[in-house]
Amino acid sequence: MSGSKTRTHTFMAFFQSQFDAVRRELRPTLEIALPLVVAELGWMSMSIVDTIMVGRLPNAALSIGAVALGSGLFYTTAIFGSGLLLGLDTLVSHAFGRKDLDDARDSLVSSMAIALGLTPILMFIVSLWPFLMRKIGVEAEIVRQMVPFLSALNWSTPPLLLYFGLRRYLQAVSIVKPITFALISANVINAVGNWIFIYGHWGAPAMGLPGSGWSTCAARVYMALVLLGTLLYFDRKRDLRLWATRWRVDLRRVRQLLALGFPAASQILFEIGVFSAATALCGKLGAVPLAGHQIALNCAAFTYMVPLGTSSAAAVRVGQALGRGDISGARRAGWTAILLGAGFMACAGVLFVCFPRQIARLYTPDPQVIRQGALLLLVAAAFQLFDGLQTVTTGALRGAGDTRTPMVANFVAYWIIGLPVGYVLGFNLGWGAFGLWIGLCLGLILIGTFLLWIWHRRMQERVVGVRLAVSGE
Repeated sequence: MSGSKTRTHTFMAFFQSQFDAVRRELRPTLEIALPLVVAELGWMSMSIVDTIMVGRLPNAALSIGAVALGSGLFYTTAIFGSGLLLGLDTLVSHAFGRKDLDDARDSLVSSMAIALGLTPILMFIVSLWPFLMRKIGVEAEIVRQMVPFLSALNWSTPPLLLYFGLRRYLQAVSIVKPITFALISANVINAVGNWIFIYGHWGAPAMGLPGSGWSTCAARVYMALVLLGTLLYFDRKRDLRLWATRWRVDLRRVRQLLALGFPAASQILFEIGVFSAATALCGKLGAVPLAGHQIALNCAAFTYMVPLGTSSAAAVRVGQALGRGDISGARRAGWTAILLGAGFMACAGVLFVCFPRQIARLYTPDPQVIRQGALLLLVAAAFQLFDGLQTVTTGALRGAGDTRTPMVANFVAYWIIGLPVGYVLGFNLGWGAFGLWIGLCLGLILIGTFLLWIWHRRMQERVVGVRLAVSGE
């Protein structure tokens, strides 16, 4: 009996110690995560507003479908380019953790050079998408409506890359509130711009779908300018040493950023690309399945913004802890962020199950589109928890310098397993968009489970390494 009591006491003491560790980490994690979560929600709100605004045009299904396809194709390209700058999370947070501001500045300068070189390449790739969509058999009218919208959206590439580089640097040095302000205020600009340019208010011509693209472009220019002003302000306030020496591009640092950023960008490409591929495949099914797909995707992407912001906080907290040589702090930061992201997404899944038709009705009054969107929201509910797990764990691993494992996991789970299964269900078995989403759901379940195991293993390896170093073995 006494042995049983001893084991119970030991277990309770261990549980209490872990609870106390998470509680200590919770506040600093939330201080970074909450502003970034709000910023990510603000980012996604732009797409939601665009969809709602064009959903009131004549032939709502066609308008929503064209915006869905154009936005998905643009983001697949532009976000890959932006992902190449994700190495800033690792390099700048590590440098800031060891208080090496000169090194942090060198990373920022090199990232701006990468962004400048990428801009014309990405814009050219975006311009090729309409031709490719016609080749794979997307409905001709959807492509025709998409082209002017995508052309306008393409001009937002330069400010988007500038914004992304500045954002990664600022959050890695724990400056996050201005990022939130930039996104929230940009939503106001985008909403007003949609109202003016789509429908022709205040003397502007009624552009229809292209007006939505130009409105988003203007909002992104504004976001980049806000973060540039923030950088200059905090350089004086916190002495970030931006002007300590002349600015120069360090080719060695460019290679470091690309070595970290390319796997991270590829991971994003595989993740966003598979949903864009699903969007294109839905385009072969017609306007109604495509519109329903866009509604469900919008909602799933909106909830995804919460673990995405938490993922950035995880990368910063883990990276700063490792920069200080604090292995236990890095492990604590990662697990705390993972619990936050998974907890929110579990709640989001319950919401999708309880109110699918009500949510779909917010986008359009079309009953056919509502029915399709509500069905796909039920599939989205099934993968919410796993989406939260994989997203935050990816950020924690990035803070630890591991960007390759999430890349491989996303490629195998989505492109080797999930999408082929979805295609068979959707087209060979005739399940349509529902079958495609079942395949995507399977991929997410596999990724979330695998990356969680990898994170646990990586932290165990670091702890063992420290113990061996201390013991001199």
